[in-house]
Amino acid sequence: MKEVVIVDSGGANLASLQYALKRLGARGEVSANVRTITAADRVLLPGVGAAAQAMRRLHLAGLLGVLRALTQPVLGVCLGMQLLFERSEEGETDCLGVLPYTIRGLSPAPGRPVPHMGWNTLHGIKPDPLLDGVADGDFAYFVHSYAAQVTPHTLASAQYGAALSAIVRRDNFWGTQFHPERSAATGAQVLQNFLRL
Repeated sequence: MKEVVIVDSGGANLASLQYALKRLGARGEVSANVRTITAADRVLLPGVGAAAQAMRRLHLAGLLGVLRALTQPVLGVCLGMQLLFERSEEGETDCLGVLPYTIRGLSPAPGRPVPHMGWNTLHGIKPDPLLDGVADGDFAYFVHSYAAQVTPHTLASAQYGAALSAIVRRDNFWGTQFHPERSAATGAQVLQNFLRL
């Protein structure tokens, strides 16, 4: 099985991502080491918490330029997906800039609290190797207060008031706003596809 490095971005979902990979027969090494990350066959960029904190941690580890320059498959998960964008309204934070556009805060409404937390369906699935075996209407598990609008880079959306990007791609960079490690069969399929890229 090819080597997967999980970037140590300080998030609380590192162990659950490792466990999800282990269930698929892969080993995920958690690291903030530049050489380890650049040598990996695949890189997972997780994130839980605030964009500014995560970007500060990546900056202090000397990883900003390293992550932007990766040429192997990279998958950003939840906040990790948001960090791939140019900017986040959360703390007016400059992010990695792999994808254009700004991450914006979700608007609460009656029956639609923020954070968006729980199961939601994926829609508008575009053909992509990451989404082999994932169908329109499949469920995934979300926990987030900020989101990317639907753009030409969106592979699948979810509805929470307005449509938001649930899965994105630009070149060798993919992102899921949901947590694949907590999304049962759908998440396992996405992670399995990532291991096959």
